Amino acid sequence: MKKIRWNLAITVLLLAVTTIISFCFFHFGNKYTANITVLYTLALILIALKTSGYIYGIIASIFCVFAVNYFFSYPYFRLNFTLDGYPVTFAGMLTIALITGAVTTSLKQQQQAISEREKQLAEADKEKLRANLLRAVSHDLRTPLTSIIGSADSYLENREELSETECTELVSNIREDSEWLLNMVENLLTVTRINSSSADKVKKSAEVVEEVVSEAILRLQKRIPDAVIHVSMPNNFLMIPMDPTLIEQVLINLMENALIHSGSTEPVDLIIRELDDAISFSVRDYGRGLSEDLLPHIFEGGQVSSGSSDSHRGMGIGLSICQTIIQAHGGQITAANHTGDHTKGAEFTFTLPKEKES
Repeated sequence: MKKIRWNLAITVLLLAVTTIISFCFFHFGNKYTANITVLYTLALILIALKTSGYIYGIIASIFCVFAVNYFFSYPYFRLNFTLDGYPVTFAGMLTIALITGAVTTSLKQQQQAISEREKQLAEADKEKLRANLLRAVSHDLRTPLTSIIGSADSYLENREELSETECTELVSNIREDSEWLLNMVENLLTVTRINSSSADKVKKSAEVVEEVVSEAILRLQKRIPDAVIHVSMPNNFLMIPMDPTLIEQVLINLMENALIHSGSTEPVDLIIRELDDAISFSVRDYGRGLSEDLLPHIFEGGQVSSGSSDSHRGMGIGLSICQTIIQAHGGQITAANHTGDHTKGAEFTFTLPKEKES
């Protein structure tokens, strides 16, 4: 009912406005009926575009023919069906209304189908992300929880027989695994926050790149006190739109992975470059690198251990979350192995678009 009222309101409004303009044009200007016919034809096209179905265009075309005959054909303000060309004018306007209505209806149906398809693809991407996260969680959370329970049981059952050093080691293992689990939960909450937000984007504000990077490194060093990060960035002032908390999470995930999984004791490099329309962030380590078989699927959220002895701390879920955050910012993230003079290792790079100039 609401849609019918809207279509009627649009039809009446356009016909009323066209009639007023036609009166002004006809009675205060050139009294040429063909010009009035053009105005009403334009009104018919607009009505067909703004309304749904054919009925409103047909009704409007009938009104237009009668209006031209009654208001703008001699004798004025009187219907005269004997005018030359009257049947042709009526047939022409009716044809225009029908053709325009058919074309616009087809276009609207195509647009609706495209919109529905886009929604289905977006939902499929969400389902894929949920499946990947569930697969990653089933492994990444179960193993450290088992380790925590095992260490706690060992401490409780053998406390009298364990030395102080052994007790301290068990408690340290429990704390380390608990902190890792806390980090994992933070990552999961981050993804939930992005997926539940409207317009599938994040709330961004202009942020200074140097400040965001500094905060991320400080937060990382609270978790890993002996972490050494070498930062390389342009001397000029860089400011880009972002959600600083989420981008800090990406940087922490990537730098933490580089420190833990690379198998190298060398410092990690964080390289920031200014591109034409974006800022690029690269986290580079000098360890064993990534398996070439894993590279095509590294952001899918599965287990990506790369042979480390601490296989329960797989990178998969963290990298999946990084990809989700960067895509929500309109950027891209990639993974590759780098080689140089006497160096090799893994390198993760993501970009954040600059603010568009108005």
